Amino acid sequence: MLREEIDQRYLRMPHAERGMVVGLFGGSFNPPHRGHALVAEIAIRRLGLDQLWWMVTPGNPLKNHNHLAPLAERIALSEMVARDPRIKVTAFEQALGMNYTADTLAHVKARNSRVHFIWIMGADSLNTFHRWQKWEEIARTFPIAVIDRPGSTLSYLSAKMAKTFHYARVDEDDARVLWKKRAPAWTFIHGPRSALSSTALRAAQ
Repeated sequence: MLREEIDQRYLRMPHAERGMVVGLFGGSFNPPHRGHALVAEIAIRRLGLDQLWWMVTPGNPLKNHNHLAPLAERIALSEMVARDPRIKVTAFEQALGMNYTADTLAHVKARNSRVHFIWIMGADSLNTFHRWQKWEEIARTFPIAVIDRPGSTLSYLSAKMAKTFHYARVDEDDARVLWKKRAPAWTFIHGPRSALSSTALRAAQ
């Protein structure tokens, strides 16, 4: 894959059959690393996912884009990191021209009314979730699974999202049936953690 070219298959929304449980894991993945893969693997196992859509975004509106690698490069690297066949690397947000997760999720929901989706995020993202555009709308669109990350284990107690939707928290022992819950519903899943971070990897480069 050339740096300036993106294979058209990545610009199409992945296909999911009716009744499937699908995790949506979005990020700039700049670059993707083993920590991202670990979050995906834990989500697949603990949530009983049929698929996980690894959504490589054009760029996070909250982050500086000065060091953002080309989208095609981040897609290619994601394919190398995400080895599980249930993981579908995609960049369909680029084709939609959407910058905000809330708009993307609304579109996904409208196109796949018979599929059960769960939004997946690392615990490090939970701390800043309240800064996302229409973050409360996101929480009311799909159930959310927050996967533990180093330094963020207690975010489920202190994060604004956790406090706002404290009544909607699902015990992690019931994570496998989270897809059955009507949003807002969220759970915090503990498990193995990788200390790798995209920021540290960029600094090392």
